[in-house]
Amino acid sequence: MKVSVVVPVRDEEQSIRELLDSLLTQTRPPDEIVITDGGSTDATPQIIEEYIRQGAPVRLIRAGPALPGRGRNLGAAQASHEWLAFTDAGIRLENNWLEALVARAEADDTVDVVYGACQPVTDTFFKECAAITYVPPSISHHGNIIHWRFIASTLLRREAWRTVNGFSEELRSAEDLIFMDSVENAGYRFVFEPRAQVHWELRPTVWTTFKRFVVYSRNNIRAGLFRKWQATVLIKYYGVLAILLAAVLIFKPSLVWFVIAAWLLLLMARAAVAIRRNRFSYPASFLQNVRREAMVMSLIAVLDAAAIIGSIQWLLLDCFRWSRKTPVEAGNDA
Repeated sequence: MKVSVVVPVRDEEQSIRELLDSLLTQTRPPDEIVITDGGSTDATPQIIEEYIRQGAPVRLIRAGPALPGRGRNLGAAQASHEWLAFTDAGIRLENNWLEALVARAEADDTVDVVYGACQPVTDTFFKECAAITYVPPSISHHGNIIHWRFIASTLLRREAWRTVNGFSEELRSAEDLIFMDSVENAGYRFVFEPRAQVHWELRPTVWTTFKRFVVYSRNNIRAGLFRKWQATVLIKYYGVLAILLAAVLIFKPSLVWFVIAAWLLLLMARAAVAIRRNRFSYPASFLQNVRREAMVMSLIAVLDAAAIIGSIQWLLLDCFRWSRKTPVEAGNDA
C-alpha cells in the first residue's frame, strides 16, 4: 500500500519546516509528499525546494493564487498513488500518525476513508477557553475517545475523491465539510482511528479569532450551510432586538438595561453548557471553571458577532454582488 500525502500551503514559512520534518520522521514514512503552494509571498516555496534538493520525497506544485480546495485538488490529481493522506501546514503530527492511518486501512479492505483524531493545542488559558467554546467535544467510539472528522487527519482512496469531484475551489473555508459529507453520501465506508493524532493550533487572541470566524461565517453561507450555524444565532438576536425595540418604544426606556441583563444571562447559560459539555476533555476545579465562565462568555459573544457580520458580508458581497473580487482575491484578503 503506497500513500501520497497532499498538503496545501500559503505563506507558511514559520511552520513548514516543522511539518516537513514531522512527515519525514514518521514511523511509516509517506511514499511521496505533494505540496501545492497557493501563491505564497514569503519564503515558503524556497524552504520546500531546500528539502527537495536534499533528496526528500517532496514534489512542489506552484498553483498561483489558490484557495485550499484547489490546492488539495491539484495535489490529489498529480499524486502518484491510489491512497491519499491529507494534512495542513500549521498542524503538528504525532510520529505514528501515518502508520496508524495505514494500519487501520490495511486491517479491513472494505474501508475507503480513515479519519484520525485532532487535539487542539491548549497551551494558554485563552486557547483552552477557545477550545471549550467552539471545538466539538470528544466522543466515545468503540471505547476510545476521539474527536470529530478533520480533513487534516484523513486517509482515503483516490476513487472517493474522484467520485465526488474533489473539493470546492471557490470557498475559503467549509470546503472540507462539504467534501466529507459528499464522500459519506456517496456511500464510501469510513472509520475512525484515534491513534492517528494531530495537534491543531487555535487562534491566540480575541481579534484573530474574530477575523477568522468572519471568514468562516461568509463562506459557511456560500457553502449552503446557513442553517447549521448562522440561522440559530440570527433568530436569537432578532428576538433580543425585538424586545429591545419594544422596551424603548412602547414601555420605559429604562427597560433597556433589563434586556441587556437578560442577554448577559443567556451568555452565561451558554458558557456554562459549553464548560459542562467539555468537563471530561478539560477537567478543572470549581474556581477554575468560574474563571473560564467569563472568557467563554466573551468568546461566545465574539463568535455571534462574527456570524452576524459574516452574514452581512455575504449579503452585500455575494448575494447582491456589490464586490467584483473573485473568490480567490476575497480569500487572499482574509
